[in-house]
Amino acid sequence: PLQKARARPDLVQKLLRRMGQEGLIATAQTVMNLINAPIPLGYSCAGIVREIGAGVRGIQVGDAVACAGLGHANHSEMVFIPQNLAVRVPKGVEFDEAAFVTVGAIAMQGVRQADLRVGENVVVLGLGLVGQLAAQICSASGCRVFGIDVDSSKVRLAQELGAYAGGSPGPDAEKALHEFTGGRGADAIMITAATKSNQPIELAAKLARDRARIIIVGDVKIDIPRREYYEKELEIKLSRSYGPGRYDPAYEEKGQDYPIGYVRWTENRNMEAFLGLVAQRKLDVKQLITHRFAIESAQEAYNLLGGNRKEPFIAILLNYDANAVLAPAINLKPKRAMAMEKTIGFGVIGAGQFAQGVLLPRLAKMKGVAIQTIVTGSGVTARAVADKYQCRSCASDYREVLADESIQAVLIATQHHLHAQIAADSLAQGKHVFVEKPLAINEEGLGLIAQTIQKLGQENKNVPILMVGYNRRFSPLALKMKQFFHRAPLILTYRINAGIMPKDHWTQDPERGGGRIVGEICHFIDVMQFLTDSEIAEVFAWPLGIASEMPESDNLCAQLRFKNGSIGTITYFSSGHDSFPKERLEVFGGGAAGCIDNWRTLELFGRKQHIKESSLLSSKKGFLEELESFVAGIRTGESPIALESLLSTTRTTFAIQDSLRQGVPIVINPT
Repeated sequence: PLQKARARPDLVQKLLRRMGQEGLIATAQTVMNLINAPIPLGYSCAGIVREIGAGVRGIQVGDAVACAGLGHANHSEMVFIPQNLAVRVPKGVEFDEAAFVTVGAIAMQGVRQADLRVGENVVVLGLGLVGQLAAQICSASGCRVFGIDVDSSKVRLAQELGAYAGGSPGPDAEKALHEFTGGRGADAIMITAATKSNQPIELAAKLARDRARIIIVGDVKIDIPRREYYEKELEIKLSRSYGPGRYDPAYEEKGQDYPIGYVRWTENRNMEAFLGLVAQRKLDVKQLITHRFAIESAQEAYNLLGGNRKEPFIAILLNYDANAVLAPAINLKPKRAMAMEKTIGFGVIGAGQFAQGVLLPRLAKMKGVAIQTIVTGSGVTARAVADKYQCRSCASDYREVLADESIQAVLIATQHHLHAQIAADSLAQGKHVFVEKPLAINEEGLGLIAQTIQKLGQENKNVPILMVGYNRRFSPLALKMKQFFHRAPLILTYRINAGIMPKDHWTQDPERGGGRIVGEICHFIDVMQFLTDSEIAEVFAWPLGIASEMPESDNLCAQLRFKNGSIGTITYFSSGHDSFPKERLEVFGGGAAGCIDNWRTLELFGRKQHIKESSLLSSKKGFLEELESFVAGIRTGESPIALESLLSTTRTTFAIQDSLRQGVPIVINPT
């Protein structure tokens, strides 16, 4: 951690600012969860399609496919792959070969960035796995390849696979290249090495002809010696992973392809082209395989990669038993058993940073509660979290929780677009539901939940408790403020210095996160409804009226008219400074005034009273209290938040969006 802190002082500053906002304890918990979070390994695989989702094109169940993508093509028996990160394996190509698809596409994109012509002289500097593949692709493109590596055995291998010549970096290699190119120098140099040294950048300039192209594919230090690069007017290009589409969520996650007339070679088409060359036997990847391990012996493979096992290697394959029967859930052996009849069994669906850092540590410490099952999209995360909390099982399908009769309550902390469907399914199965905000991201999802509850009532079935993670209303500070203001109507102003959220963050995606109004402003609407004891009748919202790259929902002012005559104003913005306190709530009415500053300080003013209290180590946002209220509600049958209030909060967020779009006040429809 100390070395990381020295290398990234910007992150240290960010941590200190967060400590000032959230307090020492909350910040420490977040950091420890991030440090201890497991990371799934692997990013290139091949296998058989078991199931396909709606809208998948060109791939059928039973097809052999090759898959790419960190976080998707993991080392796992079963993986979930988006459309554009999978390609069909051509006839004649074996799984051993198809599994190279990601590194092959990386090499392919580097060659495309080199913009080679038939007959050109190309230096491939660094003959590891990507370098070996790049050298073969260059040879298959009609170029003459000169390979360079500190390991002479890798140079010999490259020559066996099509390179014309090669050598080790140094004067001898420069002399040999001079002869190889007839004294002209290389037309292009592909740097596929991985080193913290600047030597590859310096050597490339010496090997290049006048106005040659330098393509940086590997992870090397880039300290350009100006004189050498200036005198030859060298062109420098970086190759970004597998090609166009990489790091674009719309392309990778949603399957939105680029028109071929405008983008000929996307990452998917690079993957396809690589396998095409393998099928034509213009590339030989089998000779690059130095080791094979069964997945059960994967630790040996990583010992090899980490240097604990001293053997030369290039490509390492992990093999799986294709006929193995995969259970939908993994049964574990917890150290403690679920105790008594009065214990409430919980199933947790979604275990991201917020769930692990905030909700689960508090839920696990509560008496009469047992976390039984963890469900996440990543098996690695599900298993790690389940082990941490001594759960009975883990799974990647939430339906496993719904079918488990020993689980009475479900905690949902997935991405926002999944909340409504999982909540409705859970309620229909008789499970009590705690769903992190928001309840739904659109009217369709909200309607589904309302209809599910209505149907249960019509069938004379017990309606389970439904709770949304509106924690602030359960804060001791909010409770004291409400007790202080016993007369309505009230005037409330809530200022939120939200901070910038990148446009490409999933919470900003209308289809996955719903945006910040639905996903975060709902908190502030709810606490206002709590303090006024009233739902909202009408809203009017204005966006920030200047040209900005930030979404309009990041900077706005919304006025709320409550049914009991109270008035609220929410000023929400990302254009402030992150050192300034994030939240400030002021309330006025009945001859009294009050303020909650960043949920760490409460100050109340009455005719004969002045109350002030502060918390130094942590903010008091009510996370523990909301979970305690939910568990108490399960035992008593009384919901901590009325259903009408939950629906009103979500409808108000939709109304704010409508008001921003239409520029008029929006009346909240209570149906």
